[in-house]
Amino acid sequence: MNQNIRLLASLALCSSFSATAANWSDTQFHFNSGDVKNPFSQQSAQTQIYSVQHASGYDYGDNFFFIDFTKDDLDDGFNNNDFYGEWYSSFLMPKAWQPNASSVMQSASFVAGINVSGDAKVIKYLPGVKLNWKASGFDFLSTTLTAYIDDSEGVAKGGAPTQTDSWMLDVAWGMPFKIAEHKFYFTGHVEYIASRENEFGNDVKGWILAQPAVRWDIGHALMGKEKQLMLGLEWQWWRNKLGTDVTESSPQLHVVWHF
Repeated sequence: MNQNIRLLASLALCSSFSATAANWSDTQFHFNSGDVKNPFSQQSAQTQIYSVQHASGYDYGDNFFFIDFTKDDLDDGFNNNDFYGEWYSSFLMPKAWQPNASSVMQSASFVAGINVSGDAKVIKYLPGVKLNWKASGFDFLSTTLTAYIDDSEGVAKGGAPTQTDSWMLDVAWGMPFKIAEHKFYFTGHVEYIASRENEFGNDVKGWILAQPAVRWDIGHALMGKEKQLMLGLEWQWWRNKLGTDVTESSPQLHVVWHF
């Protein structure tokens, strides 16, 4: 686990250094609270997730990473002071491969990503392609298609079973809107990760994970400070959670602080 923590911290540090030369950057702290299901025992527990998230863009691409620290009220070895993180860097493709001005596509990039899990000792590499789209009213709309390459330590090293390689498709969006004088933000992503096998030859089912969130800009409403403090609801819907037969539907209290 210590090796994974050092790896994730190093990647986050690299992204933060690149943000110093960024055209734009946004760093957020998230707090989520709700019932989360252990798909192996099928028990649900009241769970708190503390997250740091960062995004930045520069002339030749963008960076995005988050780190989740999770704690629940069951001592079952699942979500007990655990961490999980993802990091992606995108690099614009050559100009000749970029869409023309009349295209609905805004830009095309190569992407390199890594996913790291603490207690499970899981490491996944995600090289692929990211497409940004023009969509009226959206801050951003993107689709990312990557390989899903396993480099985990496996059961012999005290982790989750290693898996064969697979692929991922992810759609992410962000859209501001208003109701009367109140400002809101609709954001989230939906990912599909294809099926694979673990080191024992067992099937790991393909899953769909959707995490849409609606945020009310409470800082603007109560203090006149826009895009600083937001309160809302995030819904986690996960079919075949972690490759099992379990489908989870979990609404969660969602607080975001931009700093």
